[in-house]
Amino acid sequence: MATLDRWEPRGSFDTQLNRLFSDFFGRTSQEQNLTPWVPPVDISEGGHELVVKADLPDIRPEELDIRVENNILTIRGERKFEKVADEKNYLRVERSYGSFARSFALANTVNTEAIKADYKDGVLTLTIPKREEAKPKQIKVNVGGHASAAAAAR
Repeated sequence: MATLDRWEPRGSFDTQLNRLFSDFFGRTSQEQNLTPWVPPVDISEGGHELVVKADLPDIRPEELDIRVENNILTIRGERKFEKVADEKNYLRVERSYGSFARSFALANTVNTEAIKADYKDGVLTLTIPKREEAKPKQIKVNVGGHASAAAAAR
């Protein structure tokens, strides 16, 4: 559904020009400030563990808050906008800044007491081991004729 804009003789050129620049160059700085930062996360499962990887560039490890409460894993932090140059010199700011929090429900099959956290090259990796009873177990099948023949040969 298309939207209609009301034409106003005064200031309409400025309004149209601002809209063109906004559409052409993307979000305005005001819109950027309203957009929350949600770092992307990959979660994979292996036979013995879950692995959570979060892209967290420009965040120091000591500024991360990683917690598990009631089987909810929460990663919190903040990426601060560092003004290297005068703000007027920026032509475009697309990276998001500010506080973030990501939470994930964990199954009862994981050992939350043994979670390991590593941070390298802007990527946080959480390794969450599964409890022993949740790990896959291989069951060997004895074939009647072969097992008894092997025992008889001894």
